[in-house]
Order: sequence, then structure tokens, then C-alpha cells
Amino acid sequence: MEGREKGGERRVAGVLPLPRAPLTTPDAPTGDKIFPDTDSLAESVPLAAVAPRTDPGGSSSGPLVSSPAPGAPGGVPDDGRESWGKSMDFLLSIIGFAVDLANVWRFPFLCYRNGGGAFLLPYFLITVFGALPLFFMELVLGQYNRQGPITVWKICPFFRGVGYCAVLVAFYVSFYYNVIIAWSIYFVYASFSYTLPWTSCNNTWNTPDCWDGLTSEEPRPNISRLMSPSEEYFNNVVLQIHKSDGFDDLGPPRPALVVCGLITYCILYLSLFKGVKSSGKVVWVTATMPYVILTMLLIRGAMLPGAADGLLYYIKPSISALYDPKVWYEAAVQVFFSVGAGFGVHLSYASYNTFNNNCYRDCLITSLVNAFTSFYSGLVIFTYLGYMAFKQKTEISEVAIDGPGLVFQVYPEAVATLPGSQIWSCLFFLMLIALGLDSGMGGLECVITGLLDELRLTFGRRIIRREVFTAIVVGCSFLISITNFCQGGIYVFHWLDTYSAGISLLCSALFEAVAVSWLYGLRRFCADIQHMLGFRPWLYWRVCWKFVSPLIIFITMLIGLQSQMSSRLEYTGPTTYQYPRWAEALGWCFTASSMAMIPLWMVISVCRRRGTLREKLLLSFTPEEEHQKVLQTGEAPCMEWSHWLYL
Repeated sequence: MEGREKGGERRVAGVLPLPRAPLTTPDAPTGDKIFPDTDSLAESVPLAAVAPRTDPGGSSSGPLVSSPAPGAPGGVPDDGRESWGKSMDFLLSIIGFAVDLANVWRFPFLCYRNGGGAFLLPYFLITVFGALPLFFMELVLGQYNRQGPITVWKICPFFRGVGYCAVLVAFYVSFYYNVIIAWSIYFVYASFSYTLPWTSCNNTWNTPDCWDGLTSEEPRPNISRLMSPSEEYFNNVVLQIHKSDGFDDLGPPRPALVVCGLITYCILYLSLFKGVKSSGKVVWVTATMPYVILTMLLIRGAMLPGAADGLLYYIKPSISALYDPKVWYEAAVQVFFSVGAGFGVHLSYASYNTFNNNCYRDCLITSLVNAFTSFYSGLVIFTYLGYMAFKQKTEISEVAIDGPGLVFQVYPEAVATLPGSQIWSCLFFLMLIALGLDSGMGGLECVITGLLDELRLTFGRRIIRREVFTAIVVGCSFLISITNFCQGGIYVFHWLDTYSAGISLLCSALFEAVAVSWLYGLRRFCADIQHMLGFRPWLYWRVCWKFVSPLIIFITMLIGLQSQMSSRLEYTGPTTYQYPRWAEALGWCFTASSMAMIPLWMVISVCRRRGTLREKLLLSFTPEEEHQKVLQTGEAPCMEWSHWLYL
């Protein structure tokens, strides 16, 4: 089981053993060593730095290395875990999760509202120094340990709750995020009509406040709250929000939306039940289709009158906006939510990589594609907003709105006036479906991988088949999502959007960074990367992991808490609805339910260990592979100053 070279050095198949002497890079100066001269092999390359493997029964094999299995991917021993068919499958999967609906509806509006082109500066800085390092950290954790977002915390059992927090956040988000895909399917079906149903105000569902500013030659009515045909179609036909009095009066589910939701979850199940072998094929379509459709829509939109004005409004810089802290806060929130750090999805996907996959390259490519897509989609959206402002003879600020309203109210109205509007409408909503499916698959994969790995580690490999467990997870998410399909479902949607993955997601990312950089140890983590990828992370990565990224997340959390607690929760629809106090209190409990996993498992981790309090804490802070050594010697790396001061 354990292969050794002469002299007793452990060796992983296909990977050269790390030498005992201090390492230097070929191009580094003589004094720039990978590990300090004073480090022994046990300190610089601990047992945890050897590629971990599990036996066929799913139990941890610790530092033992099995002999290479025939055909094992990447030239490393086969641990029985499924791997991606191609490295490109993995790359497209993490790109598909990072590039989601928020790139289409949220980034363009934030860029417009917060200084136009000047907003790109805080967005870029927070991406480079905040989200990007955490993204790379998650890929390394998943790929090196080949474990899900919960079981990977055998590297520091004290923070096992971070994995549970990430899994719960991903599961909570699925309750409402997949609803957007269902709405898009409904609009695709509605697009197959001779005349798009949201074209005019001459329908039975329209109210006296409806005004078709795109086709009407009449002057703008003197009404404080005008409603467009597409807005009334979305509210009165799709949602039927007028039949609900609020969060405490949801009404019955809409059968048509429930059917669309069922179709959505069936697609998700068929994409996930076979694991990454099936989802890796689906992303070849869902991850590439949006760019084709965006390009087609941009070419068509650039030909419309007013398109140039829309683009100017979008990118015109307003330097004074950079002095507003809110601009930096909104940039930070958008970056972390878009990149997806803290969700555990990237970690789950990376756990199916071969040991020597170049996840560093994948990290950089995905981050660049994500930023490019956000800016590119803004070009598309604002060409049509400029066209709408031109037709309505009004300012772009009157038609540029945030959230679902942009893609389900404003954009359909603009498309309805184009020749061949049915085709453009179908293309746009098919693009939304493709963007949504990628992220929906990623969130549920995090839940499935995380819990399934935990069950197998606890009860054995054959406790439950993936096909059955996937059906349970997908089915539970669908049943809860039905509340969004009620007549007052939009109130549930907005409530979930506010409390599911706000502060709790940032909390997950913060403790992940602290646990890896400080408790697990930056020296040990850099040794893992050296062993897996063959290079030592630059000073930039190490400083960001240890100081910059946690600080950015912590400041963002404080601003977010202050913002949410100082204002009432409201939904702006046909009328402004203010949520009752009990709904806000329930929302904070919902947020706390995922965050509470972190301190809860800290207590559990300490209490379940044997020995004195000191021994319990040392075992909780130390990787499980080193527990025997800690019990024998009573010492651990975290007891040394060099562990905390290493950079």
C-alpha cells in the first residue's frame, strides 16, 4: 500500500518526492527559499501535504499512498472518486457557475448607477485583491484533498462548520434562483404567438395606468405611476401579484409556473444524477450559448436609434462617485456573489479534478471571462435601454431598473417593437435559461457532493446511490420553491434573495480564509500547492490570503449589516410593499441558521475529542492525519510562532 523510495521518502505516483533540503526556485535569488532553512521535513512538508487518498470503502487512509491503478487519471493513484472526462469540462463548469444571471441584470445597472466607467475601478481592485485569491484557494482545497466542501475540513476540524454553512447557503439559494429559469421557460412559451402578448395595452389584464410609450404617438400622460405593457403582463399575468395582499397572503400556486418549475428541476436532475460525467457534457452548451446570443443581440441593438446614447450613459465615468463608500460596498457584493467564493461550488467541482490539473490557469481564465461577460452584457442591455429612452422621449434613468424587472419587464418591451420580435424574444430568454442552468447545477452539485461525501465518510461507501440522493435533494428544493409560484410568490422571492446568501455567504468566505491562512497554516498550504502544481505562490497571493481578502470581506460584512438593519425590507412593484416586522425577524433567523453551523461545529469539534482541554483544542486545530503525532508528542505546528508569522 505504501510506496517508498530508498531512504524512506514517501512518493506519490507521477509526482517527484519533495527533498529534505530547503527548496529554491530556479530563477529565485539564493536567499529566496521555498521553505526556511530551519524547517525540518515534517514542518515544511507535513503528512497532510501528501496527496490524500481514500480506500474503496470511503474511509480516510491518512498518509498512506496506494499503488497506481491502471488508467488512473493524471498519473496518480486511483482513489475511486469520479473525475472530469476532460479538463475543459471542469473549466466550462466553473465559468458557467461564475457567469450567471447577475452578470446580465445586476452588473450593468450597478455600473450605470455608481459612476459608469468609474465603477470599473473598484470592481477591478476588489476582484484582484479580494475575490480572486479566495477563488484560487477554493480550487486548491478541492483539487488537492479531493473532498467535498464539508469533508475537506479534516485539514482543520475546528472549522468544519464552514462547510455546512456553505452547503446550506447553496441549498437556500436554489429555493428561489431556479425560479428565474422557470419564469424564462414561461416567456419562451409565450413568445410562440403571432403577436407578443406584452406588446400593447389593449388586453383584458391591462389597467388604466398602462401606457405604451414605445408605439404610442400620444404625449406622456400626467400619471405619477405609469405601467408599461410588459410590466403589467409580468405582474398581472405571469405572477398575478394583484391577487395577493403580501407576504402573509400568498394565495394558491400558479399551475403554469409550477409546470415550468417542474421542467426546470427535471433538467437539473438529468444533468446531475450521473455526476460530473453528465454535467460536464451539458455545460458545453449552456456555457457557450449565452455568448453567441449576446453577440447577436448586440449587433441588432447597435442598429437601433438611441443605442449610442445608451452606451454613453453606461460607460461615461463619474469620478466623484468613487468617494462614496456605498459604491465600493456594492462593487464588493457584486464581485463576491458573481465569482462565487464562499459557496463551496468551486471547491466541489475542483474535487473531481485530477491531482495535477492546472487549477491556477483555470482560476485566472474564469475570473477574466467573468469580468468580460459582465461588461459585455452591459453593452447589450444599454443599447436597448437607449433605444427605449429614445422611443419614449425620456431619460435612461426612467427605464433602467435593477433586478428581475430589467429582464422580465424592460427588455421584453424593447424587443416587442423589433421586426421578428418573436425570434429575438426566444433567443433572449433561451440565453437566460442557459445562464441560470449553469449556476443552478453548480449550487445543487455543492449540496449533493458535500452531503454525499459526508454520508460516505460516516456510514460507508454504499449507504445511498448518487441517483437516489440527487433525486431527494432536487425534489426537496422543488417542493420549497413552489412558494415562489404562488400569487404572492414574488414577495417570497425577494425575501429569500435578501436573507439566503447575503451576510451568511460573506461569513462563510471570511472563516474559510481565516481557517486556511491562520489555523491550517500558510506554510502548509503553500507546500500543498508546491506539491500539486510545482510552484510556490507569489507574495501577492500569500498577503491577500492572510490579510487583504479577510479584511475586505469583514468591512463589507459590517457595511452590509449596518445597511440592512437600518432600513425596512421593501419590495417595489406596482405598489411599494413593506414587509411586516415578523417577516424581517424570520429572515434574520433564516440567515443565522446557516451561520450558526460555524460556532456549533466549533463546540462539537472540541467536545467530541478525548483528553484535556489543551489536547482537545490542539486536535481540533490540527489536520486529522497528524492527530496521532499530536497525542504522542503533545505538540502541534500551531503552537510555534513561526506558524503564525510565516508569510
